[in-house]
Amino acid sequence: PYSTRLVSHSPGSLLSPFLDLWNKVFAFPAPSSTATVVLQISNQQPLTKLTVCLRYYTLLARQYGLFSYATRSSDNDFLIFKPQANEYAIYVGGSLVNFKVAPKEKPSWDHICVSWDSTNGLVQLWLNGEPLPRQGLKKGYTISPQASIVLGQDQDSFGGGFDVNQSFMGEISDVNLWPRVLTPMDVRLSMNHMAVSGSLINWRSLSYTIKNEVFVEDFLGPQNACV
Repeated sequence: PYSTRLVSHSPGSLLSPFLDLWNKVFAFPAPSSTATVVLQISNQQPLTKLTVCLRYYTLLARQYGLFSYATRSSDNDFLIFKPQANEYAIYVGGSLVNFKVAPKEKPSWDHICVSWDSTNGLVQLWLNGEPLPRQGLKKGYTISPQASIVLGQDQDSFGGGFDVNQSFMGEISDVNLWPRVLTPMDVRLSMNHMAVSGSLINWRSLSYTIKNEVFVEDFLGPQNACV
């Protein structure tokens, strides 16, 4: 059931229990070197496969971090980063590949899924349900456990090192992580707000800490956003 604690938060830190954020967003109203959302995983494990899906809306044209998974061995053990409006940079173990996408005519919600498989090193980016050509990165690598996982920032050190010029401003929703590569059907289900089993981070049962000026607000976009 939805908790009445999910209202606009005052600055500082607030640790939530596992809460259902259906039809909610994290709103990042301004550039910041401190504002972030820290996500908790109860069963952290080494990862040789993963998929992260999320939905976001921004007016930014500059660079920013969306999802940062830092470990003691690498501050960019897994990172989804936007160097510019029409490009995604995906980092695994400190190395990266870039995906160029078509420029948008006007700002709108985007749904992305990014998967990586250590077996063959393939990185797959799905943008609004459409797959981009796969690229290879860090074949045979293992992402370390005991991670610091944050939204809206790029960690340049474990749990910190934020740069205001790389901070996100806008809204993020529907964040999920699975320890496997999602199938095309799974990606479609995720994009359509449907549950996909086996997640380590689950938007419908999320444990998180808000730090400074980030707010939990109602999702105001169309329910078929990005569909």
